[in-house]
Amino acid sequence: MLRKIAICIAVSAVAAVAPVYAQTFADLKSALVDYSKADIEPAKTCEAIGQFKSKEIVQITATAIAATAGTPAYCKVTGMLDPEIAFEVSLPTGWNGRFYMIGNGGHAGESLEDPSRTSQRNAALQIGFAVAQTNTGHDSRKEPGATFVLSNPQKAIDYAYRAVHLTATTAKDITKDYYGQPVKRAYWNSCSNGGRQGLIEAQRFPDDFDGIVANAPWLDQTGFTIGAMWNQKAVGDVRLTAAKMALVAGKVMAKCDEVDGLKDGLIDDPRKCRFDPAADVPACSASTDNPDCLTSAQAAAIAKVYGGPVSKGKSFFPGFEPGSEAVMPNFFGGGQSSGWMNMIVSEQPNGVSADFGLAENTMRYLVHKPPKPDYDYKTFDYDRDIQLLEDWGKLADAKNPDLLGFRKRGGKLLMTYGWADPILQPMMGVNYYEQAVAINGPDTRDFFRLFMVPGMSHCSGGIGTDQHDPMTAIIDWVEKGKAPDRIEAKRIVNGKIVRTRPLCPYPQVARYAGQGSIDDAANFRCVAP
Repeated sequence: MLRKIAICIAVSAVAAVAPVYAQTFADLKSALVDYSKADIEPAKTCEAIGQFKSKEIVQITATAIAATAGTPAYCKVTGMLDPEIAFEVSLPTGWNGRFYMIGNGGHAGESLEDPSRTSQRNAALQIGFAVAQTNTGHDSRKEPGATFVLSNPQKAIDYAYRAVHLTATTAKDITKDYYGQPVKRAYWNSCSNGGRQGLIEAQRFPDDFDGIVANAPWLDQTGFTIGAMWNQKAVGDVRLTAAKMALVAGKVMAKCDEVDGLKDGLIDDPRKCRFDPAADVPACSASTDNPDCLTSAQAAAIAKVYGGPVSKGKSFFPGFEPGSEAVMPNFFGGGQSSGWMNMIVSEQPNGVSADFGLAENTMRYLVHKPPKPDYDYKTFDYDRDIQLLEDWGKLADAKNPDLLGFRKRGGKLLMTYGWADPILQPMMGVNYYEQAVAINGPDTRDFFRLFMVPGMSHCSGGIGTDQHDPMTAIIDWVEKGKAPDRIEAKRIVNGKIVRTRPLCPYPQVARYAGQGSIDDAANFRCVAP
């Protein structure tokens, strides 16, 4: 029972935290200053929009919300789409003609009034967007993790892709009815599972959004699940403490920091880092297990996490990159520790990490049909059982690199990933982008660009210049035809900007010009690697 409680806590933590880090507008006061003013007024009363009808709406309510110091007056429309998809669309009194939608973390089901969600909604309302969101068809407070399928199998499809699409089309119809004119431009912005949702939209429903920002997308949910089980099997029987992981982090940085030619406390491209925990970290002598060394079992477990799962003698899915174990602000708060702690490695003996909690829930309730709540991941055979996940992957994975439909309608896609992400493997994003280029041609960058962020954790955080503004970049791209050749990013510590760097469109990298401060973006250029 205690283990089941731990899993639920881990799953809920990632689901709740991930959406907080969706990068929005760097400066609300100056955002969209070059665009049309938010001067479109409603064509009917808020009370009247509460009578809006569609075949999918089973419940709808509209409430006029008075202006506050943080938000303008707006009409808040909430309701339910068949069967249990809660939705919300917020319509400001002064509209800028644009539609903005945010996604969900983990297995979704968040309350639409969660502070992390309302803060994103309110920020967009200040700029004049009509803003939409959904819980994807279930309430995680009542049905934690992926247990929602036990009450209705339809909820699996709603979570996978249907709820976001149906909410987007319904919310845009409500917006059109309220203002008496259609949405001019529609934008998606979210991270993690929300990034997966954005890619699903581009792949399955290319007409829903003009611009999509997919931050650290969980695009290969089934590959991740296999990887998380692999990691749990590797680290579950060894004792990897915070002290040992901090030791590893220091050795990784010492060996790999200057591979790019600049000693700056960042690993520019960890693929060039040839780190071996057995050779590059002091080995514990026989019968000892001190904080300043690794046992052979510990070194082997860490190597397996870096390497990723193997099936039939071949690499099946990428592992985590050197640098993801760096000591950084703890994702759940409470000081600093290695990025792997609680995400990949549990602090408690025989404990459950957040990544594994997500994976085990996915296996038990979404992969197996009917669900197997008592499924033991230790029975998974990496040579034999990979195909078990194929059916769920067809519903939930956002791996289709064919984006012709999205491209033809003029859509623009901006994806970001932190090289030091300890929750989702960054090569997941790199591999998808490279596959998209192979399918869509060398001019893929005309509508799809990837920005890798050295030292950034999951969606933000970490030790790199993690704070940036992809929304202004995507709007400039969609509405002005100005493709993002670099995005200015900054690192903020205790409220102070301590470093700025350019983020460059992959495969370009930021290189120091040779003069001036290495903490000033002006002294870096985006160049071919």
